[in-house]
Amino acid sequence: MLNVGEDELTCDLAETYHILNWRELSPSLVATLSCGLSDSSRIKRKISGMKITLDQMLLAILVDGVNGLLWQRSKDGAKNRNRPESLFKKLTEQDKSKDEYEASESIEDFERWYKATRT
Repeated sequence: MLNVGEDELTCDLAETYHILNWRELSPSLVATLSCGLSDSSRIKRKISGMKITLDQMLLAILVDGVNGLLWQRSKDGAKNRNRPESLFKKLTEQDKSKDEYEASESIEDFERWYKATRT
């Protein structure tokens, strides 16, 4: 978990267990406490790739549904134009600007990739 998000883990341990100096604890205790964090904790969301919590997802879906119903009753909805944007989609779509990472199976694969990108 530390290599994924040390800051997120620190915040979660402080929020949940009121532990500010978790580095002074034994690694096995920190691992146990980390596994006990809720699924909506920052570190677990980061590991799973979720940007928002399940509650936030459900609320965004509800907002989209209500907006869709209101839009259908409007003049624009009757003519099927200017559909409202999905809040759920805005909250869950991945950033296009972030670099994508690649993993190598072996040192030789990495060296081939490295040489190919440098020439």
